[in-house]
Amino acid sequence: MAKNSENYDHMKDGGAAVGPRPENDKPASERLFSRKTVLKRKKAVLGVFVALLAVGVIFYWWRSTFWVSTDDAQIDGHINPVSARVSGHVMRLNFRDYQYVQAGALLVEIDPADYKVAVERARADYANALAGAKAARINVPITSVNTQSGIASASANVANARAGVSAAAKQLEAAQARLRENEADNVRAQADLDRYRPLVVRDVISRQQYDQTVAVAAAAAAAVDAGRALVTAARQQVEQARDRLRQAQAELEAARTGPQQVSVTQSRAESAQATVEKHKAALDQAELNLSYTRVIAPLAGVVGKRTVEVGQNVEPGQVMLSIVPLDDIWVTANFKETQLRRMRPGQRVKISVDTYKRTYDGHVDSIGGASGARFSLFPPENATGNYVKVVQRIPVKIVIEKGQDQEHLLRPGMSVEPQVRVK
Repeated sequence: MAKNSENYDHMKDGGAAVGPRPENDKPASERLFSRKTVLKRKKAVLGVFVALLAVGVIFYWWRSTFWVSTDDAQIDGHINPVSARVSGHVMRLNFRDYQYVQAGALLVEIDPADYKVAVERARADYANALAGAKAARINVPITSVNTQSGIASASANVANARAGVSAAAKQLEAAQARLRENEADNVRAQADLDRYRPLVVRDVISRQQYDQTVAVAAAAAAAVDAGRALVTAARQQVEQARDRLRQAQAELEAARTGPQQVSVTQSRAESAQATVEKHKAALDQAELNLSYTRVIAPLAGVVGKRTVEVGQNVEPGQVMLSIVPLDDIWVTANFKETQLRRMRPGQRVKISVDTYKRTYDGHVDSIGGASGARFSLFPPENATGNYVKVVQRIPVKIVIEKGQDQEHLLRPGMSVEPQVRVK
């Protein structure tokens, strides 16, 4: 309004012109007031500028002293691949792309027919092995009892055989004694015959008496032959008794191997039990393979990177999909090495997420053991070539406080800007 009041209308040569009044045409007091006003305005603008500059300097000092930030940071998390554990034909998929699944949810079904047959075969082998092991265990006490009775019987046979040898030896001694007696009688009878023979010629003795002497001599000779036959038979009986003793002793030695036979039987029983365990393990493995035809989610998360389709044949170890557990995420911030001077685990962090323009609270969990360049495929080798000093970046793990991402909005790979309160 003051400026408009300075304007005036003037007419010159019949024409009209409207415009500000020239400065020189203004009164001196008015010109002085105008200069003071402009000077005050300039001072006010300069004061505001100086105040803003001071506030900016103070704010910069405060931020650089108490806070450290970087824009080289992103949400990080685990990506868990889910692979097939058995080969087979995929029958059914029970999930959609990027679906959130709970731990234990059935994801993929593989044709179980072949594995059911394998389970039945393994179960039959296991039952057969159980029967064999049961029979082997029964043979152990039977063999033990037979061994003990066999040893006792063989010992008795040996004693009987020794008694038989002793009896046969005594019979041999008796036969030999009778033979010696018969030989003596025969010697006497033959001597009498030799004495009576000349007497009967001279008719000193009767013929009847001589015949009796001849008969006695013949009987004595026959008794010697009989005695010799008895001695021979007695010797044979002694040999037979000794053979029976040797046979009984051999049977006793064979019976004494019974403990070894018991040990062998026990070993067979243990072997049969080991066979049972082997077939039991085969049955367990067959049942496990059958259960592996149902691929279960190992943890809760979002399904991604699906590479399997219905009708596809999969092999053990083939990755079919991946699960990202959104309950276990963190921030990986690559700070410059000059920013880590006062950074410590446990310090408070403000995390600004670019996607949602919202801030989360967190804290420093740990500082990486080496710079990111050291973990690269081709780490730098400063000992060769020309060296140029470059400020390195160290990864820092920042954990988001629990309960702030209940809606599971954060995803690995999202860009964030963390601000760490270092003082």
